[in-house]
Amino acid sequence: MGFNHELDSLHEAVPASSAVDGSAHDDDLARTLLMPRFEAMRQAHDASPQVDWPTRKRHLKALQAMLHKFREPFARAIDEDFGGRSAQETDMLELFPSHGNLKHALAHTRGWMRGSRGWANLWLLPARRALVPQPLGVVGVIVPWNYPLFLAVGPLTDALAAGNRVMIKVSEVTPRFAEVFAGAVSETFPPDWVTVVTGDAQVARAFSTLPFDHLLFTGATSIGHHVMRAASEHLTPVTLELGGKSPAIIGPGARWEHAVERVMLGKLVNAGQTCVAPDYVLVPREKLDAFVTTARQVAARLYPDAVNNPQYTSIVSARHFDRLSGLAGEATAQGATSHALFDAPAQASRRRLPPVVLTGVHDGMRVMREEIFGPLLPVVPYDDLDAAIAYVNERPRPLALYVFDTDNARIGRVIDGTISGGVTINDTLLHVAEHALPFGGVGASGMGGYHGEAGFRTFSKEKPIFRQARWNGAGLLNPPYGKVFAAMIRQLLR
Repeated sequence: MGFNHELDSLHEAVPASSAVDGSAHDDDLARTLLMPRFEAMRQAHDASPQVDWPTRKRHLKALQAMLHKFREPFARAIDEDFGGRSAQETDMLELFPSHGNLKHALAHTRGWMRGSRGWANLWLLPARRALVPQPLGVVGVIVPWNYPLFLAVGPLTDALAAGNRVMIKVSEVTPRFAEVFAGAVSETFPPDWVTVVTGDAQVARAFSTLPFDHLLFTGATSIGHHVMRAASEHLTPVTLELGGKSPAIIGPGARWEHAVERVMLGKLVNAGQTCVAPDYVLVPREKLDAFVTTARQVAARLYPDAVNNPQYTSIVSARHFDRLSGLAGEATAQGATSHALFDAPAQASRRRLPPVVLTGVHDGMRVMREEIFGPLLPVVPYDDLDAAIAYVNERPRPLALYVFDTDNARIGRVIDGTISGGVTINDTLLHVAEHALPFGGVGASGMGGYHGEAGFRTFSKEKPIFRQARWNGAGLLNPPYGKVFAAMIRQLLR
């Protein structure tokens, strides 16, 4: 824990009057503190670059045991950081998928490690070829605040399965969790295998400049630009899991009550502070009023008296609460209609923000340009499905897309006609929990992916190997080029 405390006390060593130059000085100091830990991991990897299955299995089992042992401390810490998040939601949204990823990795990693082998192509016979996955080395993971456990353990699982050493930067927005998680990891893993870095945004900036063999960042698109720029200094490959405005399309043939319930559940768990939460919903124009009515009924059933319901999550910080309140206020000032789903008003002192549906929205409103990341749900009417598809395609490609309908042809039109990071049909969020599917964005919502085998591949170098046979015909193509060469090349170019 001493290393993490050094980083947490970074600003104590920097004069408050350092002003403009202070930021660069802080970044340099943070990097100076980070480099010894990074170099120790790099040296350990170089000394033993190949990691066998028993070692990987031992690490995955240790991580699994850590989750069981610290289940309650993790939930308490997250509850404290949010100012109110139920242990049930942490179990469902963080522990359950983390355990699922680990079980999947334990069941399949040994097979993934085998790679593939076979004969070379016809003209290179009798040579053989192989594709052998190897650990990259030292992987960096930058974790956001909204799901601080799952979004740390998920990449850690994949990176350990691939045989890597891992440095994790946890968010300063969830300091209590950061402290508990750092302690749990230091108790579970040697520091040259897994280490946790705490500290503020300046530490995160310094972290992103380290010469990792791969860097995974989960967070806002605006920060993703900076992370990618910093990583480019060392040509560090990056996986960016960003966000954006993920749409839900309720088709004309959808099971109405079911569709609205699943959209609202996806929007209200964790109070909408979910990167794949439905950001806005497209409904047939004649169903606009019905959506508001049904949403109010669903919300009352899922989270009765949301403001005082301990199972409804608080907004993580005063800054985020003010941002969300500002989005809603600006939208109504610009002509949107706000439909509060509960009678009780918001409570700023407790950061309790009851859900609101917004109608009459347009692109001039910030709520329709920025990722919402909270319990505000704009509803946009459409006249036909092609118009809904066009509406999605006119905007940056989303991290997730949800489509509800009972007609497979209409569902197919939406899937074929749009590009997004992932899709769930007739539900929300659940594609993220399917371990056999890669999770990742496209364009403004990210690049690359992980989870399951996709994560194993992301954090591995799949080394191609060509093994020449002792007796082969390669010499027939040697210079000087004559009649034999001419005959051979005619065959090769047929």
